[in-house]
Amino acid sequence: MSSTSQHEVTQLLVAWGNGDQAALDKLMPLVHEELHRIAHHYMRQENPDHTLQTTALVNEAYLRLVGQRQAHWHNRTQFFAIAAQMMRRILVDHARGQIRAKRGGGVRAVALDESIVMAPERAGDLVALDDALKTLATIDSRKIQIVELRYFGGLTVEETAEVLGVAPVTVMRDWSLAKAWLLRELER
Repeated sequence: MSSTSQHEVTQLLVAWGNGDQAALDKLMPLVHEELHRIAHHYMRQENPDHTLQTTALVNEAYLRLVGQRQAHWHNRTQFFAIAAQMMRRILVDHARGQIRAKRGGGVRAVALDESIVMAPERAGDLVALDDALKTLATIDSRKIQIVELRYFGGLTVEETAEVLGVAPVTVMRDWSLAKAWLLRELER
């Protein structure tokens, strides 16, 4: 995205946050490709037979973003960080639903081959990661923000530092510590 369009995205976000619905109509074509890139990043980490498609993930995140009535958008980086966080939550909710269905939480019985598609093995991994992230959030909220922005949002160190208002070296240090902590938690 060129610096001109980045600036335009920021202006449209601020206008939309101030209630200008026409700004939303102009904004979405500009951010759609980046939202799709973020969703594709998430979906690459899922099983190939995942029942949720990239476009569906983008559409669900879009609906949730549009539903943000009280949002005060500061810039495009903040917007994409929140979009990435929403996509992660959508995938975690989807995974939790698959686990419930696998454990008999569904109403109907399914054939074995259908249940394989409905309950990919990575659903448990995603839920475990989400649980570890929730624990990390109670210990150090900045580290969880860095994980969400860097890993899930695909932001650079510099963009993450800008969103959080810290130095890039702080982002790198916290990123390293968060990865080590999460690895230890997930190995338990």
